Amino acid sequence: MDSDRRDSAPQADVGTIQDVEAVMKKYDRESNVRIWEGAPKQAVRLLTAAFSLYCVWVTLYSTAMPEIRLNVFLGLILTIGYLNYPIKKGLSRVNHFPWYDALILLAGIVPLFYFAWNAKSIIEMALRVTNPRNPDYPFYTTMAVLAVLSTMELCRRCVGIPILCVVGGLMAYAFSTVRFGKVLYDLYYSTGDGLRSTPIVVCAQYIVVFILFGAFLERTGISAFFIDLANAVAGASAGGPAKVAVISSALCGMVSGSSVGNTVTTGSVTIPMMKRTGYRSEFAGAVEAAASTGGQIMPPIMGAAAFLMAEYMGIPYAQVALKAILPAALYFAGIYIAVHLEARKLGLKGIPREELPRLLSLLPKVYLLLPLVVLVVMVSLNLKTMQFSATVAIGIAILVGIVNPDDRLTPTKFLDALEAGGKGTITVAVACAMAGLVAGCITSTGLASRLITMVVSISGGHTFIALVLTMVCCIILGMGVPTTANYCIMAATCAPILMSPEIGIPKICAHFFVFYFGIVADITPPVALAAYAGSAIAKAPPMRTAVNATKLAIAAFIVPYIFAFSPSMLFEDLHPLLQIAGAGAFLNHALTFAEVAVICVTALLGIFGVAAALNGYLFRPLNPAFRVLMAAGGLSMMVPGTTSDAVGLAVLSAVCAIQWSRSRGRAAA
Repeated sequence: MDSDRRDSAPQADVGTIQDVEAVMKKYDRESNVRIWEGAPKQAVRLLTAAFSLYCVWVTLYSTAMPEIRLNVFLGLILTIGYLNYPIKKGLSRVNHFPWYDALILLAGIVPLFYFAWNAKSIIEMALRVTNPRNPDYPFYTTMAVLAVLSTMELCRRCVGIPILCVVGGLMAYAFSTVRFGKVLYDLYYSTGDGLRSTPIVVCAQYIVVFILFGAFLERTGISAFFIDLANAVAGASAGGPAKVAVISSALCGMVSGSSVGNTVTTGSVTIPMMKRTGYRSEFAGAVEAAASTGGQIMPPIMGAAAFLMAEYMGIPYAQVALKAILPAALYFAGIYIAVHLEARKLGLKGIPREELPRLLSLLPKVYLLLPLVVLVVMVSLNLKTMQFSATVAIGIAILVGIVNPDDRLTPTKFLDALEAGGKGTITVAVACAMAGLVAGCITSTGLASRLITMVVSISGGHTFIALVLTMVCCIILGMGVPTTANYCIMAATCAPILMSPEIGIPKICAHFFVFYFGIVADITPPVALAAYAGSAIAKAPPMRTAVNATKLAIAAFIVPYIFAFSPSMLFEDLHPLLQIAGAGAFLNHALTFAEVAVICVTALLGIFGVAAALNGYLFRPLNPAFRVLMAAGGLSMMVPGTTSDAVGLAVLSAVCAIQWSRSRGRAAA
């Protein structure tokens, strides 16, 4: 960009990083951390960095039994977790670690490390560990209770209370219906369910390495490259800065595992640009929040939940990433359409081309994409394990950072990346542990079958009603809860309901459905953390920003219903091209792809209709009657079926033609 011209441009009134921190400390528990300075700060920092290196080593080389690896992993998570998170918000004493925190920490890590040290003997005892006739029953019971309670307390500090309410309610139900010792064994000593079940296994094995990869990739300067690329592509169009926010957030979201982090990173650049262009403060913050939240559904990382989805659905991770492409594209297309209509309604211009970077000038920096390209290729071709592929990508990211002259990776940044990776793992791991407790309680009590019966009864066997009930549950449970934990809980509770014969949603569609609605909680009032972060930068009312973000992200509330009824959007039942044999097979393949294309086009047109109705503008302001027609036509096109598509297309075409004719007549006058 032309620096002189940019410096002379009017400055927008935006929040500082301190404003963002103040807002997030008020609403987000993960942002409330201890204050360390001097030698204690360096000690905690080095310990966290060492934890990251340990996790990489374990995932690549450790041959220890799962009971040893997972207990040590959880013990280290509790250690760095309690060193980072105080007992309540607002504690600002420097270098303060009270005695009661040390006591709670010891109460949690001693049982975990004891289990790791004596894993073989405890496994051989099996259910006798928690049998009242066992002389050591009080000892083993106390150890289990202390470890579970300490983990739950850390969850309260860094994740929040809502998920604890779910865990606590299920545990109370389990202890009241099943023998105490049996439940305790399932929750703590068993590896099939409870604290060390699938969520924490996947976290320790895959997620932590990919979180570390994202931390290193961010320090190569790739975020600035993505923003420049988005500026070159869309900055000059009407309302360009908002479109830049959508595109750059989609690109940054590919490597970011946090909607809040994505909002702060790209929003610090895009929100001031949007405000200078003429967008309202709450709209500017909402655009960034909605687009950044979409990063959680953007392949290849998808907020770290993609690896859990692969485990739960029993398909390779590469297939999960592939199936997520079309829904993610529709989500961002919906936001892009909304910001374009808003720009037209306000008569906003783009950024002058002379102030924008040229695409050709960005070509020398294409090497910044190398770590991401290598990761995708290695995982897609299944050349090595996922953790090995991620480690190779980390190594390439380090090399890229070292040779990048604009944002060189220094030893300090290297340590920062290791620390950020370790810290980022805390909340994900603790949330995964809680999700394991939820799954353990459901398994111990057989609650899943009762939930299926209840939902089927309430919905009367109607698929649409069951989907709506599931959507509401996901949004409520997802408020303030990390994506991974929310998905794990819903995968254990609601996904089986949707997959039941009475409802009949395919397995993969059911899991994607609960995944999507767990994510939108980050922008859905009253707990909309990404929207609050955007509002802090934009200096806008948080709740109004959240409402605007929800309207912009309307596609996230519609697309899941489309693939629930039309699995082809997720590439279900498509035959691999290499397996095609003969004209008949080729015709079937072509027709299936045609079906996908029709679904995507009709869904995109439907999203356009709903976005125009919510915005109230199409060539010119829409009156209330036309807004209702646009919404009805858009929704009709999203309902699977030729008749509904034809009706919706006719309505949208008629309204568009009338609006265009009136706008032309007004311009001529």
